[in-house]
Amino acid sequence: MLVRTARLFPLIISHHLHPSCTRSATQTFQLSLGIAASASRGLRSMEPLKTAPEVPTTKPPHTTAESSAEDTSLAPMDATADKEKPLSAGLLPGETVVKEGKAAILFPSANEVFYNPVQEFNRDLTCAVITEFARDLLAQRGVKVVVPGEKERVLVSLSEETNEDDAQTEEKNGAESPAVTATVGEKCERGLRVLEGLAASGLRSVRFALEVPGLQSVTANDFSTKAAALIARNAQYNGVSHLLEASCRDASMLMYEMRGKKERFDVIDLDPYGSPASFLDAAVQAVSEGGLLCVTCTDMAVMAGNSGETCYSKYGSVSIKAKYCHEMALRIILHSLDQRAGVYQRYIQPLLSVSVDFYIRVFVRVFTGQATVKNSASKQALVYNCVGCGSFHLQRMGRRTSNGKHMKYSPAAGPPVGPECEHCGQRHQLGGPIWAEPIYDLAFVQKVLSAVSGNPSRFGTSKRIEGMLSMVTEELEDVPLYYTMDSLSSTIHCSTPPLLQFKSALLHAGHRVSLSHACKNAIKTDAPPAAIWDIMRCWEKANPVKREKLSETSPAFKILSTEPSLEACFTVREDANPQSRKRHLTRFQENPQAFWGPKARAKAGGGIATNLQDKRKKCQNKRKNQITDSSEVKNFHCKKFRQGTCTNGDKCGYSHNLEQTTEEKME
Repeated sequence: MLVRTARLFPLIISHHLHPSCTRSATQTFQLSLGIAASASRGLRSMEPLKTAPEVPTTKPPHTTAESSAEDTSLAPMDATADKEKPLSAGLLPGETVVKEGKAAILFPSANEVFYNPVQEFNRDLTCAVITEFARDLLAQRGVKVVVPGEKERVLVSLSEETNEDDAQTEEKNGAESPAVTATVGEKCERGLRVLEGLAASGLRSVRFALEVPGLQSVTANDFSTKAAALIARNAQYNGVSHLLEASCRDASMLMYEMRGKKERFDVIDLDPYGSPASFLDAAVQAVSEGGLLCVTCTDMAVMAGNSGETCYSKYGSVSIKAKYCHEMALRIILHSLDQRAGVYQRYIQPLLSVSVDFYIRVFVRVFTGQATVKNSASKQALVYNCVGCGSFHLQRMGRRTSNGKHMKYSPAAGPPVGPECEHCGQRHQLGGPIWAEPIYDLAFVQKVLSAVSGNPSRFGTSKRIEGMLSMVTEELEDVPLYYTMDSLSSTIHCSTPPLLQFKSALLHAGHRVSLSHACKNAIKTDAPPAAIWDIMRCWEKANPVKREKLSETSPAFKILSTEPSLEACFTVREDANPQSRKRHLTRFQENPQAFWGPKARAKAGGGIATNLQDKRKKCQNKRKNQITDSSEVKNFHCKKFRQGTCTNGDKCGYSHNLEQTTEEKME
């Protein structure tokens, strides 16, 4: 019985840990856990289930009225509820229920690592991307997906002009809609086969089953037997066991065994704790032709230059410390995916790649084609980064030229820089190789943006998804990496130019320029470094620095010693301010709570150290003794009152007793 099994296996789970799991232990787990009444809903593992006892439908004696009411409110309101009712059993001691999207997930409260609310944006974005991928792919199979709450689709276009021919084509295609429709929560025989390789509690997989239409099956896999038990229970608790099956396997071995063309998955989602490097080789083989591969990397420190040699051992690319490190991390993982796919005569096509502070998320399609794989070398590039002024140059790994109907491939010519930087005289760092092609598909991103903005109530983070995707569509596709305003100004020790004025100066000079979703004050432009420093020299003339204090060997002295070759115009242009900025969209991550970053890795036995929260306070807060009671604030004097600028009066939370302040100083 399920409840008895849950008592035998304490549901304290390590997030994506891989404890030793022998065949005998797995078989014991399979025999003891019966989560479905039919074999089709059995737990997927190394060997098929031998028994499948029915799940009790009556409440156990310890169930309280309060927990029963909570379970009733968590029951999913869809067509699948009639097929399989959620568990009516009360929560086990210490368990909590977390609601996200349409899913209600059981969590053991002792394991704080398991649920990170900041990653809701990641999960929402994944559901939106897979929905649009399913819409495009299933349309070729004669299936139309239906999303709840979605109105008539309107394509978001960057240009204000409307193409009447495209509009007529949209109407014609809508009139000839397929007869077969796919809705959320229902199994579609022609639908997508989805694998979540490192599922942990199964939250992401449950959300797929409840929110993404057009699915044939969802396999939620985890190497931990305890995690697989919780996945199975959450699937039945949400009434999606007819779509979602739990699996207790090594993720790589599972994907290697599904490499056959008829057994591959249409969508593979990898969200490990840290690096996904050990799973990428199996993933690029197990995804179907034209299938979707979703990868999350949370080892941003390694990919951002803190450990270049470790980055090379994992991804085959050397990371460097630079202001553009977040976008470089995106291009490193794309390079790694393309390189591993090329071994099997496959190649990738990025649909969407985003960098979100401490992690990155990429969505790519994988295809097979020997002729296209030959283009791989010309898609990769080395990065020459100046350690003095931060100027960078890209060196392609290969060159391809068209020779009539044939394509000629040859080594690239280089290097693009001399022994020293021509602007400041400093040396160069060598990084990469990285992916040098576009990191997103504009048409696909516009479809996702249109769907999310047209149905904002579908996701809890819809506003932020709309803001980020709007920035992505405004980025220059063919310009890798970026500069930051603070680094340019700090190099020559001058005040920082306003963002719009600097963009306008580049536009007046005839260059293209855009912002970047990866950094708030980033500038992406096709202007060469020489033009950028000429504009900074013109700005410094209007805002002079004390040159007598500059060292003759410093980058600032050498850059400012050269006269600019152009006269920069800093008059603000209308097209310098993008639409996402004009509309005040939520474009970047907002701190949702204290200590909101990536949490600590779980212990092998489950759970985390009891003093972890105290350690976070010690490391992240300025005060050693954190104030938890607001009344204790009165013990600190008000600085504004002492300066005579406090307007809060008696409502001020700080002390206005100057005598107390004097006594404290004397002590």
